[in-house]
Amino acid sequence: MLAEIFGVDGIIVVIVIGMVLFGSSQIPKLARSLGSAQKEFKQGLIQGHTEEDAAKTPAELKAELPSGPQRTL
Repeated sequence: MLAEIFGVDGIIVVIVIGMVLFGSSQIPKLARSLGSAQKEFKQGLIQGHTEEDAAKTPAELKAELPSGPQRTL
């Protein structure tokens, strides 16, 4: 996807600029922190969905279930 937007040359330039700005020792730390932030974000989304489901009454949950296959004669 990035290759379509920037091209291979553009990606190489961005990597080189990143290494110059942050230093080669800081790149792994930056990548690690981005990965942990993404993991926490996904966990927050999952937790938000479970809290919404816990707040619903059983009747509301039953109404959301699919009614099953519909047969037509």
